[in-house]
Amino acid sequence: MIEHLSVSLPHLPQEFDGLTVAAIADLHAGLPWRLAPAVRRTVELVNSHRPDVILLLGDIVHRLPHAPAYLELLSDLRAAECIYATLGNHEHEYRWTSRWMRGRPLLERRDWERLYAAAGIPLLVDEARALTRGAARLWFVGIDDCHSGHGDLPAALQSVPADECCIGFTHHPDLLDHPLTPRLDLLLAGHTHGGQMRLPLLGVRHVSCRHPEERAAGWVEHRGMLMYVTRGAGEGVPLRIRCPRQIPIFTLHRGERQGTEA
Repeated sequence: MIEHLSVSLPHLPQEFDGLTVAAIADLHAGLPWRLAPAVRRTVELVNSHRPDVILLLGDIVHRLPHAPAYLELLSDLRAAECIYATLGNHEHEYRWTSRWMRGRPLLERRDWERLYAAAGIPLLVDEARALTRGAARLWFVGIDDCHSGHGDLPAALQSVPADECCIGFTHHPDLLDHPLTPRLDLLLAGHTHGGQMRLPLLGVRHVSCRHPEERAAGWVEHRGMLMYVTRGAGEGVPLRIRCPRQIPIFTLHRGERQGTEA
């Protein structure tokens, strides 16, 4: 499930060359095939690779009643530098299948902040935090889920100086269409599960985003910036064809912008 990738960013401070970032999206904890043992195995797997930074990209729990029990398991995640999380459409109780299938959220943002804080993980919802090494800074910018009608990228970037490197992480890849995304040096997203089924000749059968063939999974270059869409660590329906689960771990380098398989 772990895939190692390499990404070069021209504005990355030399002090962060070689930094590793693990991205966990779409775990959907609480489903019968994603109960506590599966979550613990995921945590152990990520920890075994000793990432410097871990980012949680939303849909970590499938339904709101699952949140207290399963977010507590994330307290065992270990990163050398920091761990941050943001919210997905399932945290907002918003179904990917239809805009009319909006549930009633049982938890407000402050409740999610409390639950993640209990697990020792800061929740970044339209907010940025800087990682410092000496005088150098690398920003991590968490943006709320645009698919469920949330997300405020201008607010998230408000504290980030225009000339400093920043990595955005969000749930839905269509944030890429926001006019401010070129401010980000790299954007990480999930939500699509990679389409779950990639059939010969037919390609991706269903992806809940714009430009599905382009944004279902992997690297996307747009207006001079890079986005990576992970296939996700779980799914709502346990069926995958030629589209395995994935937790990417990125190694950052300073250099001409490009993303590659490591």
